[in-house]
Amino acid sequence: MSLGKKTRQFFTALALILVLATTSACQANQTKAKAPTALNPRVTYQQLEQGNTPAGQEFGKWVVQTAKGLISDAYVRDNDKLGIVITPQVRPPEVKDLARSLVQGFHQNFPNRDLKVLVYAPDKELIVTANYNNQSNQVTYQ
Repeated sequence: MSLGKKTRQFFTALALILVLATTSACQANQTKAKAPTALNPRVTYQQLEQGNTPAGQEFGKWVVQTAKGLISDAYVRDNDKLGIVITPQVRPPEVKDLARSLVQGFHQNFPNRDLKVLVYAPDKELIVTANYNNQSNQVTYQ
């Protein structure tokens, strides 16, 4: 692998780690989506799919907005599972670094629990699963 490719991969991973580690979805001044009701019929399908809890929905939305085109969709289930769909801009060697960055940001927003980050290709095929163990503070990949 050329020095230019290694340098680009390093800086891409570093930028993602810095963005995800220094910002918080909870700090965003965004309106929170609410469950659809007769009084609030304008909630869209996409808003419902990004999380099954208010905090999870907000984090899923934040991930897509913060990723700057590297992630096309994200969802959070039960505040311990994050699924993302990457765009073709993410190269295969960068997937684990992206997953590790997402685990760090996910852990900051949902501490004291085991977490799972599922990374899907643009065609929605599962590429890698990153499992974070809260007790050992270790990430393993499947």
